[in-house]
Amino acid sequence: MHEMGLALEIIDIATASIPADLVGARVARVNLTVGKLSAVVPGSLRFCFQVASRETPLEGAELNIEEVPVVALCKECGHRWTIEEPVFRCPACDSPRIEVVSGRELDIRSIELEEKDGG
Repeated sequence: MHEMGLALEIIDIATASIPADLVGARVARVNLTVGKLSAVVPGSLRFCFQVASRETPLEGAELNIEEVPVVALCKECGHRWTIEEPVFRCPACDSPRIEVVSGRELDIRSIELEEKDGG
């Protein structure tokens, strides 16, 4: 399960991105984009994140995962489409010369900190 390694990396990156002047700050949410071809199981990643974030500034934080579909572009006719099945041929001209333009992403889009109480 490589999701535990990913969860640990996300925690390290998020912890390192907390500004030094915000001592004791806690992370409320980490927003990710995960491509369908990235071999990440969102439910497993959320579980690993929950376990691995204990006793860190991310404990209790939400891991928000936006799944990115597999989109291809035909190099022959320029047709662009979302791949729904494991058939990697252009549906417009049947060419196998395609380029996958999205679906491999694994990016931290943003890290949101908890707001401090004013009083």
